[in-house]
Amino acid sequence: MAKSRYLFPKDYMADPSANVFNGRLYVYPSHDWDSGESFDDDGGHFQMRDYHVLSMDNVMEGEVTDHGVILDVDDVPWAEKQMWDNDVVEKNGKYYLIFSAKDYNGVFRLGVAVADKPEGPFIPQPDPIRRSYSIDPCVFKDDDGEIYCYFGGIWGGQLQWYRDNKLKPAASVGEEGFRPTLLPEGDETPLPSRVARMTDDVLQFAEAPRPVVIVDENGEPLKAGDPHRFFEASWMHKMNGKYYFSYSTGDSHYLCYAVGDNPYGPFTYQGVILEPVVGWTTHHSIVQFKGQWYLFHHDCVPSNDTTWLRSVKVLPLEIDEDGHILTTRSE
Repeated sequence: MAKSRYLFPKDYMADPSANVFNGRLYVYPSHDWDSGESFDDDGGHFQMRDYHVLSMDNVMEGEVTDHGVILDVDDVPWAEKQMWDNDVVEKNGKYYLIFSAKDYNGVFRLGVAVADKPEGPFIPQPDPIRRSYSIDPCVFKDDDGEIYCYFGGIWGGQLQWYRDNKLKPAASVGEEGFRPTLLPEGDETPLPSRVARMTDDVLQFAEAPRPVVIVDENGEPLKAGDPHRFFEASWMHKMNGKYYFSYSTGDSHYLCYAVGDNPYGPFTYQGVILEPVVGWTTHHSIVQFKGQWYLFHHDCVPSNDTTWLRSVKVLPLEIDEDGHILTTRSE
């Protein structure tokens, strides 16, 4: 089992989205900082306010370049705070950063910022994506050029506030703010990730978001009580003509994956990619670079339980001849 590498120990970063552009590997993380806020289940202590991008020519050793701030919350007209996960996709020589942030009503939305280079700077659109909600966008460009946005996260990510893309009445505003709807339990159907095809200009959803259904070997959806059901951190990559949907299980602390025949699924559950790490959960991306597949993720070493600030790590993935991703451990 290969040893993982701390990618950028000079700073606390998380939620790494790795992409290959122009023969170089770029990682787009969120940016933790010690705000002094107390820990809470909704992530209020993660007062992230900007994005950086890291790039490299060699993944497991050698120099990692920090290109500095590529987007600040003060530059986004509609966003107030908590710039969480983001991802970048290229189309026709332009680079589109899809990101999540809270608006001035305390609601997470997805936004778009555009650049001429993968290292930015990125210029944000004045408004969020229409019909967007929740967190953790992954933008995947298929072989035919179509671009899909996967998103959603429970608890602090607010996905539980919605059913069929509409805000539930139980999540109406009161003196204590938004009241989360009840989560499915036991044999109930779990809350799924969402996916929407993007418009040709990559600025809006071209359709209403659809549920991303994960099924077992018998074609039955995983149950809410299954520790391998979806919680947050969607990622999509394609290998040997198959679509690999991977995700975090949140409070059961795994990274898992499922495989399908098209970008919408359904996706058949396959197994655990990464065992639990130090910290409440992890968040990842999977990319092939120079013939090797890599898993980028984060954990809370070295901050541990003093601040729970996160650090980005990477390790090579082992894949067998049948396309199964072998379970690994971050060391």
